[in-house]
Amino acid sequence: MSKFIITGGKRLKGELQPQGAKNEALQVICACLLTREQVTISNVPEILDVIKLIELLQGMGVRVTHPAHGTFTFQASDIDFSYFETEDFYQKAVSLRGSIMILGPLLAVYGCGIIPKPGGDKIGRRRLDTHFLGFEKLGATFDYNSAEGYFRASTEKLKGCYMLLDEASVTGTANIIMAAVLAEGVTTIYNAACEPYIQQLCIMLNSMGARISGIASNLLTIEGVKELHGCSHRCLPDMIEVGSYIGLAAMTRSEITIKDVNIRQLGIIPDAFRRLGIRIDERGDDLYIPRQEHYMIENFIDGSILSIADAPWPGLTPDLLSVFLVVATQARGSVLIHQKMFESRLFFVDKLIDMGAKIILCDPHRATVIGQNHESQLRATQMTTPDIRAGIALLIAALSAQGVSTIHNIDQIDRGYEHIDEKLNALGADIVRV
Repeated sequence: MSKFIITGGKRLKGELQPQGAKNEALQVICACLLTREQVTISNVPEILDVIKLIELLQGMGVRVTHPAHGTFTFQASDIDFSYFETEDFYQKAVSLRGSIMILGPLLAVYGCGIIPKPGGDKIGRRRLDTHFLGFEKLGATFDYNSAEGYFRASTEKLKGCYMLLDEASVTGTANIIMAAVLAEGVTTIYNAACEPYIQQLCIMLNSMGARISGIASNLLTIEGVKELHGCSHRCLPDMIEVGSYIGLAAMTRSEITIKDVNIRQLGIIPDAFRRLGIRIDERGDDLYIPRQEHYMIENFIDGSILSIADAPWPGLTPDLLSVFLVVATQARGSVLIHQKMFESRLFFVDKLIDMGAKIILCDPHRATVIGQNHESQLRATQMTTPDIRAGIALLIAALSAQGVSTIHNIDQIDRGYEHIDEKLNALGADIVRV
């Protein structure tokens, strides 16, 4: 298993270009199953999770070409349903949580679908109820065989309806949208997720001939159509990678410019970092983070301790709370990090405590961070990353620490960040992949 050996304490300087958005790519690649015509998607991040999904579609019979880096064409004109009963399908699908999103398109086009219970990050309970309750409202039936570990869904005909989602699940909303675009009649989805990933999926589907209105809101109206055709689509820059680089610049006291970030789609992310005292200048569509020796956490207006919490869009994405937590360890002041969505995502803080961070883990969802104002640097150590976002947070910590750290299980980082070691080494970091 691969590992990073990081010599920390180095100042970085230069420009970084974020990759395409991972979460968007997983959705729009699944949407290619909705048409038998060719779909071209560009700015696709060539990371482990995305490559796994592409290989899964190839096994299903989708013709895939790779004409340039980050660009793929897909043509789902002949699906091999016998593949769904193979061990290869099971192993590929179970290792990737995004594989659940093939089910909506399969139901819409073929009236049936099968998927093993997907895996992904070990960050606590992640329900799939929203997906299947939505499919049921559209007229599908499903069964979960716990012995086999498979979900099976089928329908004679999907029919539009009104539904109020039990939670604003991003993948659940995407899956239901993809099922509804070919359903008979009108589907109204209230409490829909409205993240930029969902907006991009809807824009792509409309370019294929779908009729979706209410994009960027939590109330979507979908008029079903008989068929969709091919299109070309470009993924947004990955806002999680952009936020990771902001945190990296602050922790290592570096001067970094993040290029072509699509500022309008970053939402509250830059302002949330500014509340930690990090200076961020907007230069056209670039973000410039100057070198800062110190940054001070704001308090609330009444003087109480600042809390940073995740929330459905346009609130703060939960995928960045690990980065906010590690950045706060070297700020001046204190902050409460409240991770509402996943009960195991903060458990990596024990590794930061071993490095000398002052953190009180209040419960599985909340941690209080007492910043050290760069007066006491983190210590180098050995660690293993449990998930993608903890992985990037630990890498940021290691880059700021004095001495040589080792991070094991870096396949987790590679699932979400393309050639992260090469990108940062070009700016002056010292990361060796073993």
